[in-house]
Amino acid sequence: MHKLTLDDIEQAARNIYPTMPATAQYAWPLLAERLGCTVWVKHENHTPTGAFKVRGGLTFMHWLRREHPEVKGVVTATRGNHGQSLALAATALGLRALIVVPQGNSLEKNQAMRGFGGEVVEFGRDFDEAREEAARLAQRQGLFLVPPFHAELVKGVATYGWELFKAVPDLDTVYVPIGCGSGICAVIAARDALGLNTEVVGVVSTEAAAAKQSFETGTLCETPSANTFADGLAVRKPIPEAFALYGAAAARIVAVDDREIAEAMRVYYTDTHNLAEGAGAAALAALMQERDAMVGKRVGVILSGGNVDRPVYARVLGEQAQS
Repeated sequence: MHKLTLDDIEQAARNIYPTMPATAQYAWPLLAERLGCTVWVKHENHTPTGAFKVRGGLTFMHWLRREHPEVKGVVTATRGNHGQSLALAATALGLRALIVVPQGNSLEKNQAMRGFGGEVVEFGRDFDEAREEAARLAQRQGLFLVPPFHAELVKGVATYGWELFKAVPDLDTVYVPIGCGSGICAVIAARDALGLNTEVVGVVSTEAAAAKQSFETGTLCETPSANTFADGLAVRKPIPEAFALYGAAAARIVAVDDREIAEAMRVYYTDTHNLAEGAGAAALAALMQERDAMVGKRVGVILSGGNVDRPVYARVLGEQAQS
């Protein structure tokens, strides 16, 4: 993947903004009081699909229409947010969108994907097995396989980093959740295109820590499972193309457990009255873990999405009352 320029990112923004406006970034005072640092939250929970992925979906479909006008439909694998973005973007162009999810996937994310025009198929025990099935279906049904990581996806997602850094160019650190890697690669790309020195810190689940293990060993690692309720983080092995970028440019990768993620979800609600899904709260959970090192600094956290099932969110909020 070539290094993104400001022109690349600005062109992506021109493709995205007819469908959605820039999202807000706010410095929430109660988060600052709680953590002892200025905390800027980038609100990707405020997009048309409730997550940052829509930016990449729109950019990717513009590229697909230009480069492969013969394509009649696409297929991809997802835990939900990537699938929603492609369903929305493909349907807008009159293309079929076949979405493969793991068995037992979020019911509400499945419903949302169907609502945006996608066909949802359940297959496999986790995202990685669903991804293998998507590749098989692409061959069988003559569909264009949309990978979980692609230069056009990163280009679109980079627009949120560009928005954040334009608004707050003097951030010391930004925490970004890592699933397949488009988010952290996009933030790194936006930082570099703007010539800033902000350190970018990746965040993974302790139950799906392959990216952290790979980062620390310099060799791609795989975990036997990815059993976290933060489904956007539930990836057993890094995407090599993504790891090549964030492995070289991230400052570090922090692992947070489900208990820390749930606490961050509650903090988002009490301090900002915002809904965060598990992966969406992971960046704040990492900042909370590293709060002592961040005292007095200006810190960004990416609230990457708010698509959490109602029973899960009710349980997370209820746990506080029981503690």
